[in-house]
Amino acid sequence: MANPEQIKRLNLNKAANFMRQYRDPQSRELRKLSANQFMEVWSHYDKDGNGYIEGTELDGFLKEFVSSANITDVGPEAVSDDMLIELKACFMEAYDDNQDGKIDIRELAQLLPMEENFLLLFRFDNPLDSSVEFMKIWREYDTDGSGYIEADELKNFLRDLLKEAKKINDVSEDKLIEYTDTMLQVFDSNKDGRLQLSEMAKLLPVKENFLCRQVFKGATKLTKDDIERVFALYDRDNNGTIENEELRGFLKDLLELVKKDYDAQDLLDFEETILRGVAYNHDGKINKKELTMILLAIAKHNQEEDPSTTAS
Repeated sequence: MANPEQIKRLNLNKAANFMRQYRDPQSRELRKLSANQFMEVWSHYDKDGNGYIEGTELDGFLKEFVSSANITDVGPEAVSDDMLIELKACFMEAYDDNQDGKIDIRELAQLLPMEENFLLLFRFDNPLDSSVEFMKIWREYDTDGSGYIEADELKNFLRDLLKEAKKINDVSEDKLIEYTDTMLQVFDSNKDGRLQLSEMAKLLPVKENFLCRQVFKGATKLTKDDIERVFALYDRDNNGTIENEELRGFLKDLLELVKKDYDAQDLLDFEETILRGVAYNHDGKINKKELTMILLAIAKHNQEEDPSTTAS
């Protein structure tokens, strides 16, 4: 059993360098992290809780990550400013997949060794093709139709995700509960104990929001090819209309252009606002003419509005 002096020294080391506790004392290799340990690391460095490790948070993480590998007990101050600049450039080139200058939860998951099953839940190698797929999954797991994914629904989703990834069911119920609690802690930004649409979208990302492309954000006119490409993206069954999950996927992508945090009610309100502004025939579907009017209206709105207000 450790004596009080050893405990005090251990606590000092953890305070001086948070990452040191996760390395093997002899080899200095990082140990495989459990779901709870990964959450500890994320919460420690994402100090403002905004979902990114950035700025001084990123500097602190990089300094501690590198200096913790040293066999001798050196602090983060051992990494000079010049070394930090070079280190950050190399690190961001390797791990900042979306090149936004900050590290998100998935990018950190690529860096740290973790339990295989837990790592599979991040699915950063296999994002969804479109928001239409996302909305189909949302409908499947929001079993009570509340507009939120509650803990029990999230657990069912994670169980199925692991079955699909591993092709076998080898995760214990206790582990599944641990994973569910951890994923809730990571992705439940407003800490209400459930996932709203925008939070679930971070857990289950889409390859690309096609409407974020510059051609749609600032267009004064859209070509026929532009419209055809967008229409084909959302008309997944090729029946000539955008409807049901296709329509909700399209509206979700539109909503993400103007609102960062949103829930199912926001999506309903947005649908009403958007469709009210076009010659919509209230049949629950959008045709190419209606899609064209919506895209042109959004492009015009983006030109008239100050960029700082559209991001709010």
